[in-house]
Parts: sequence; structure tokens; C-alpha cells
Amino acid sequence: MDLAPALALPTAPTQELTAEQLAKRGKIEKTAKDFEASFLSVMLGQMFKDVGAEAPFNGGHGEAAFKSFLGDAMAKQMVKNGGIGLSGRVAQEMLKLQGLS
Repeated sequence: MDLAPALALPTAPTQELTAEQLAKRGKIEKTAKDFEASFLSVMLGQMFKDVGAEAPFNGGHGEAAFKSFLGDAMAKQMVKNGGIGLSGRVAQEMLKLQGLS
């Protein structure tokens, strides 16, 4: 039993899109990816908040100050490489709300 067609996301209608609609779709896709990166950054921050290392391998106050930047960079890279699938669903809902689905 092949479930791939049942689980596939609906495709956009075959009608020609205007430049304005294409611009909106691009903004929605970027916003959805930014949202997923933000979500992943918070999730990674929570995951790493209690992780520590004993001296001499801990970074002290410097590590504490820059740990969030590392989480942000990791989250953006995760989204760039496919993420967890959240941005696709968010974009789909945003497109519905804009009447572009």
C-alpha cells in the first residue's frame, strides 16, 4: 500500500501567478523559514541550558554570553538543510489565510 500520494502536500493551482502573488509567496516562505529557525533556536537553547563542562573545557562567562548565537546559527543551518518540516506547514496555512493556496 503506497501512502506517498496521500501524505503529499497539495500543489498550487496551475493558474498563472501575478508578480504580486509571487512576491507574497516568497515573503511567506521566508517568514515560515524564519519562524522555524526561531522555534528551533528556542528548542536548542532549552536543550543546552544545563549542559556544562568542567574546567578547563568550559567557556565561563564568554560561553554563556555567546551560547545563544551558537543556537541561532545551528537552527538556521538546520532549516537550510530541510529543518523538521515545520516551515512547510506554516507556509501552507499562511497561504490559505492570504487566499493563495
